[in-house]
Amino acid sequence: MENMLFWLLFFTLGRTLTDGSEMEQDFMWHLRKIPRLVSERTFHLTSPTFEADAKMVLNRACGIECRKELPAPSLSELEHSLAYETVFENGTRTLTTVKVQGLVLEPTQNITTRGASVRRRRQVYGTDSRFSILDKRFLTNFPFNTAVKLSTGCSGILISPNHVLTAAHCVHDGKDYIKGTKKLRVGLLKMRNKGGGKKRRGARRSRREANGGDQREGSEENLKERTKAGRRRKGSGRRHRVAEGQPSFQWTRVKNTHIPKGWVRGGSGDAALDYDYALLELKRAHRKKYMELGISPTIKKLPGGMIHFSGFDHDRADQLVYRFCSVSDESNDLLYQYCDAESGSTGSGVYLRLKEPDNKNWKRKIIAIYSGHQWVDVHGVQKDYNVAVRITPLKFAQICLWIHGDDAKCTYG
Repeated sequence: MENMLFWLLFFTLGRTLTDGSEMEQDFMWHLRKIPRLVSERTFHLTSPTFEADAKMVLNRACGIECRKELPAPSLSELEHSLAYETVFENGTRTLTTVKVQGLVLEPTQNITTRGASVRRRRQVYGTDSRFSILDKRFLTNFPFNTAVKLSTGCSGILISPNHVLTAAHCVHDGKDYIKGTKKLRVGLLKMRNKGGGKKRRGARRSRREANGGDQREGSEENLKERTKAGRRRKGSGRRHRVAEGQPSFQWTRVKNTHIPKGWVRGGSGDAALDYDYALLELKRAHRKKYMELGISPTIKKLPGGMIHFSGFDHDRADQLVYRFCSVSDESNDLLYQYCDAESGSTGSGVYLRLKEPDNKNWKRKIIAIYSGHQWVDVHGVQKDYNVAVRITPLKFAQICLWIHGDDAKCTYG
């Protein structure tokens, strides 16, 4: 019954705004020229210590009213924020400065509050409206197959055969990289199979990667670990048989991680939240269908004012959890909403389903990254929201540059 209700809602939302030609025209993806972000110079930095503790909530963030008082950033300030750090698998780190070309600076435009009621509970607001995706036919197919899990406990989304987009604070606290990111891994959903030699060998390789992937087969430490694992398997064969056909994760190591300087310099600053995104390059390419990036439209251009995202909420034990909700407010860089979510879903890709202007087919694209629960100032009062970082034209240009390594491939989005 829950699955039937879920799909009724899921497909109804995609069709609610197709009754009139004017509405069809409004709710479309529009290809637009984006500013060029050109890599300038790359410097080697000292290796990070990877000792920071994960910090999922900022103590205080500049809210909607506060942001209206902030002056628009200058070109040099934007270039400083869009410079980026890259940390590599071997622990080395670089800083790359950038130049922005073709940007038309506009005054800050923050949409006025829609009068959303004040919420008192954190993350799940009132009736829990999340859906656990349990049917393997849906788990392994688009769009749900694009959701991934990070070894740091966050979620992410596949945006190319080699790249995952997530929140910056899932790997960096604003001052240093958090514990475990030196051997960061990404888990892709798969279904357990009943056996076969090749599949068992693949499973052993995935387990080696999940344990760090750098132990020698004949080492004493590895031998002890395999002996312990053998005892565990012998005593839990029944549990493994029951688990066949259930979802699990194929873990892949991360080759390098990109983070904008706007986040690294912030830590606890107001501007840091605007840059709470990171890109992970996988060591091995996947074969799953991924979701393309899109530039975030304003609230008025969201079908039904709704956004969607899926992630691995900690309170649901590795289940993939889908939700949708209306956006309450927005600034140039953030979406303020009350989508029910728990820790673990942070870093999920927020997406929309709009029509392509040429062939009129519906297409889903990522327009924001879910940053998590935050307290912000609204009219001088602390108010809690679940916040997502919007994909602006400049952020689109930066993430595209990270993926392709060539700004010439990132002229339209």
